[in-house]
Amino acid sequence: MSLPPEKASELKQLIHQQLSKMDVHGRIREILAETIREELAPDQQHLSTEDLIKALRRRGIIDDVMKELNFVTENVDQELPSSPKQPVGFDKQSTLKKSDGTRMADSTTMLSISDPIHMVLIKTDIFGETTLVASYFLEWRSVLGSENGVTSLTVELMGVGTESKVSVGILNIKLEMYPPLNQTLSQEVVNTQLALERQKTAEKERLFLVYAKQWWREYLQIRPSHNSRLVKIFAQDENGINRPVCSYIKPLRAGRLLDTPRQAARFVNVLGYERAPVIGGGGKQEQWCTLLAFLCRNKGDCEDHANLLCSLLLGYGLEAFVCVGTKAKAVPHAWVMTCGTDGTITFWESLTGHRYIHKPINPDEPPLAEQAKPLYPYRTIGCVFNHQMFLGNCQPSDAVETCIFDLNDESKWKPMSEEAIKSVCAPGATTSLPPFPPLCASTIDASVTSNEIEMQLRLLVSEHRKDLGLTTVWEDQLSYLLSPALASYEFERTTSISAGNEEFQDAIRRAVPDGHTFKGFPIHFVYRNARRAFATCLRSPFCEEIICCRGDQVRLAVRVRVFTYPESACAVWIMFACKYRSVL
Repeated sequence: MSLPPEKASELKQLIHQQLSKMDVHGRIREILAETIREELAPDQQHLSTEDLIKALRRRGIIDDVMKELNFVTENVDQELPSSPKQPVGFDKQSTLKKSDGTRMADSTTMLSISDPIHMVLIKTDIFGETTLVASYFLEWRSVLGSENGVTSLTVELMGVGTESKVSVGILNIKLEMYPPLNQTLSQEVVNTQLALERQKTAEKERLFLVYAKQWWREYLQIRPSHNSRLVKIFAQDENGINRPVCSYIKPLRAGRLLDTPRQAARFVNVLGYERAPVIGGGGKQEQWCTLLAFLCRNKGDCEDHANLLCSLLLGYGLEAFVCVGTKAKAVPHAWVMTCGTDGTITFWESLTGHRYIHKPINPDEPPLAEQAKPLYPYRTIGCVFNHQMFLGNCQPSDAVETCIFDLNDESKWKPMSEEAIKSVCAPGATTSLPPFPPLCASTIDASVTSNEIEMQLRLLVSEHRKDLGLTTVWEDQLSYLLSPALASYEFERTTSISAGNEEFQDAIRRAVPDGHTFKGFPIHFVYRNARRAFATCLRSPFCEEIICCRGDQVRLAVRVRVFTYPESACAVWIMFACKYRSVL
């Protein structure tokens, strides 16, 4: 009896799993050693297969394996359905059943997977600064209709932002299915499916646009002043394509890379802040980045930070929304809000990691009534949204301090239809962005990087003091004593809890003799360029005073501590210190 290739592969895998489970390989090695040692003559070096099988059978190894394997007869023909001969149209929201890992999906099933491959091109200069060059969504399914499951494509990559209509180059791509498909589709079937999807997508986008216009007209009829509120329904991505803002949010789980929501907020905070470049005047350039493009270049605008933080908080099971409004001086801004089960409203500033509890001020209170002054920097709010909901603020005032965040009260917040949002933003909808891949663990070795930056800073300080005619004496023990302070600062940034300063202060008091003065200056960066960090430190008068310290018995210290986060983001803490004898 001959087994089909699929069944033979499945049987091999089952036997391999069973052998590994019972540690058969280890037991065979032991028997081999014993057999060679005990049963073979000293002059006989070769052990035949027959000798080995006899030894295994004598010790019961083969019987143990056979007892553990259960054989079940089944109809092979029933398990392999025949492929359809006619062109088939697939619904883009179809769900694939979980595979058992032993069998590849067939070509018709793969044709129903409408998610494109998102490719991001990044340029990195000699200083480690990254620039987003191009972002391209590749339709890969043409390979399903190619002969032998191999095809070559040539795509033109366009620029991003204001250069989205400018070509940056040509990319030659070779696609190959591995393992090869048992049966390929005709190119006509593939083209028909793609054309059908494009038609459905265009219709869904048209219907959503019609609905959004109607919703906006109704919103303006509530109060004419709503026209000046920041109600953002669509936003342009890096390719200049208008997308519903809800499509930028997807619940994102960080796996084992981030343990708490506050740690997630710290991770988002250490990603660099950079406003979209503007050519000429006229205010802020409109550009929201997709999550993949944002993380690939490790920096972005406030909207990019807010979208990522909201996605992570949703992944932690919180009810999170992105808020669009203004901060001081009417500067447009985006931040994140979470709604607790007890009604507590918490604002999360994605650029700093700070959290604020919102307590609304009642404008109808008597003038003499004491009102708590808000600590957050936000002034007005126009709308809130996540991956499922969009609500416009229709309260008499859009001032954040007086807003009531009862999102179920339609007299205060005008909702969009969740069904309309789902039609264009739900996972599986072609208009939505493809599923985001899991976060990548950091590739940075924190200890090695900390030491490298520290050595570079020592060299820079010594050269700087030499130019001033000063000698430099480093004290390694004092440098080491600065470590707990840096760890304490990072812990406080992550948890908002201060801890460990008492031990640090006590150690410094013991290390600094009577009659001596100690000075320390901590500073925080999100990049690893030592020369750039040193130049920034010198701009601080207090830090320059430490680095250029003059006096009797001057001893200098510097400590660097790099804290790594996913996607190779990092928080770099540097502390310069000196001690010297006070001379009156």
